[in-house]
Amino acid sequence: MKRPFSVTFLGCLFIAVGLASSIYHLVNGPLDYWSIVITLTGAIAIVAGIFLIKGHNWARWLMLTWLAFHVIVSVLNSLSGSLAHLVLLIVVAYFLFTPPDSKYFTSAQSK
Repeated sequence: MKRPFSVTFLGCLFIAVGLASSIYHLVNGPLDYWSIVITLTGAIAIVAGIFLIKGHNWARWLMLTWLAFHVIVSVLNSLSGSLAHLVLLIVVAYFLFTPPDSKYFTSAQSK
């Protein structure tokens, strides 16, 4: 099955966000415990994006877990930030778990 545009878009978006976040925190701050944690969080987004594009089912779960983590972290900072992350989580979940995207992941597993 041909990869749906939304899978390609979300995969590329997460790769870009992971790269941007990692580079930003490594360049603009001291190399301490938190910058390493944030960089690893960015690396998780990159991995999720790459394997989402390749059609691995676990990658969409990793992507949702990553977003849910950001909802929880953003609640600690601001209500508006947490609402934005929550809306993003719902939109991404909708696209990844409804057809045609959900069919793409089941057909990719049967190869």
